[in-house]
Amino acid sequence: MARVKGGPQGHLRHKKVLKMNQGYFGSRHRLFRRANEAMLKSLWYATRDRRTRKRDLRKLWIARINAAARLNGMSYSRLVYGMKTAGITLNRKMLADLAVRDPQAFAAVVSAARAA
Repeated sequence: MARVKGGPQGHLRHKKVLKMNQGYFGSRHRLFRRANEAMLKSLWYATRDRRTRKRDLRKLWIARINAAARLNGMSYSRLVYGMKTAGITLNRKMLADLAVRDPQAFAAVVSAARAA
């Protein structure tokens, strides 16, 4: 079978990959094959970590809510259960934000959850 050369398209593809890898160390920004490997790996990491970021943020919010709830004399699980029975629908992100920025409002939510 005859040899097929890349031509202009191959050159453009190489340029595109090398442009994506500007700032990488060593041969990862100079040589196409190493740059392509690095690019594929970095895109895979980016896809994976977009999902893990959501998990990490949820863990952070729960830790903040738990710490603030314990300062108000209640555990996280009892707080969430009390909020559910009281009909308070705040998601964990907003609740953690309240705990950090407005402790008085958070204390009011805790007292409402305790009363329910």
